[in-house]
Amino acid sequence: MPINRFSLFVAFGIALAGCGKSETASNPAPNSGELVVRIGAAAPLTGPQAHIGKDNENGTRMAIDDANARGVTIGGKKVHFELLSEDDQTDPKTATIVAQKLVDAKVNGVIGHLNSGTTIPASAIYFKNGIPQISPSATAVRYTAQGYKTAFRVMANDAQQGKALGEFAAKVLGAKKIAVIDDRTAYGQGLADEFVKSAEANGAKVIVREYTTDKAVDFTAVLTSIKGKQPDLLFFGGMDPQGVPMIKQLRALGIKTQFMMGDGGYTPKLIELAGDAAEGVYASLPGVPLDNMSSGRDFSRRYEERFHQPIQLYAPYCYDAVNVMIAAMQKAGSAEPEKYLPEIGKTEIDGVTAKIAFDEKGDIKGGAVTVYEVHQGKWHVVQTMGGAPAAKP
Repeated sequence: MPINRFSLFVAFGIALAGCGKSETASNPAPNSGELVVRIGAAAPLTGPQAHIGKDNENGTRMAIDDANARGVTIGGKKVHFELLSEDDQTDPKTATIVAQKLVDAKVNGVIGHLNSGTTIPASAIYFKNGIPQISPSATAVRYTAQGYKTAFRVMANDAQQGKALGEFAAKVLGAKKIAVIDDRTAYGQGLADEFVKSAEANGAKVIVREYTTDKAVDFTAVLTSIKGKQPDLLFFGGMDPQGVPMIKQLRALGIKTQFMMGDGGYTPKLIELAGDAAEGVYASLPGVPLDNMSSGRDFSRRYEERFHQPIQLYAPYCYDAVNVMIAAMQKAGSAEPEKYLPEIGKTEIDGVTAKIAFDEKGDIKGGAVTVYEVHQGKWHVVQTMGGAPAAKP
């Protein structure tokens, strides 16, 4: 449909108005003489993925408040960190508006964005302005393959995660015939592509490849088509707002095939909304289980005490991303982006999700991936890929 100049102008205005207000951390105002360091954050705070975006914001806020409580110094000066949180609405265009807004606010660094489809366009703006960006959750390979020296992530990418999931599906679950659906986003399609390559390399055959969108809720037609092909496993590359109705409709059609998603499905919300239909569903999350990390259990406990709900998904990765950024600032003796940026790639910390260290592209080294299964209404660890071999569930 053609779009005239007036409608473009109106659309831009609406998007700008909807970017969400900035929020500061809940700590008291800085004392006189303290160095104020502003950390930006961007995630969907409205819409179907708001529960995940708010989780990101909570994890970022916890790290900032913890840093203020312990009295961080940089270059010999006491620092007060402030959080500027923006809503990118999972929309690539809105993400670029948000990115420019954070740049104009003179943030010292950015934690975000959540989705690959928003992280990638926003990354060009941060790179142009020299603002360090650490994504806690964008997994598309393209993000760090652009060559932007400002771009880092603390989570395994799609190549690492898709490889592990494809191997798990073929070797551990024994799937020979696999159906694949993705939501056509940078994340969903990218993960599905890598999953297909890995599954086929491990002896499985992808018998059907279908597509949907990240706004769809009715999958009856595509699932009915897949039913006749009798796959051993259905893999969906997407997030839980689409995963929930897909699972429910899959079971309503009497399709008993195994169902698997990536990290976009590993949420309490998926189990809550899908109910009994979620039983036996598989999903993954990069990194090792929090309970296996020395500080992971403590983080989970403190998060639930503070926010009165369980971790949804990426909050621990946001917490680690902030702490990497602060550690780099301390190493550089400065919070100025151009001064501490060179230190990020050389910074290593023991995070709550993993030992964080970066390769030359800005990807996390190692990239362990854990597969989980829903059993009796809860997520349970099945196997951490790269660790000790696991028997077939």
